[in-house]
Amino acid sequence: MANLSTKIILYVGNEVNFPSDVFIQNDGQGDYIKEWNLEKEKPTQEQLDALETQANEYEANLITNRENNKASAKQKLQDLGL
Repeated sequence: MANLSTKIILYVGNEVNFPSDVFIQNDGQGDYIKEWNLEKEKPTQEQLDALETQANEYEANLITNRENNKASAKQKLQDLGL
């Protein structure tokens, strides 16, 4: 299940300044939008749910990129003899 913040970023179409633009809260029953301070209309739960697959792919790509960057950095250090 994708993070609510990822779904919001995809809904807005660019980076979001959490928590000044959007404040996410969890009172023990899951994350929800507590405060929405963007010009774009606040999304409904249905709109956010529709982004689930896209958000899962986005998060998977972030993890893959992070792992690739880490492996690349390790290889560069090895190449330098460190």
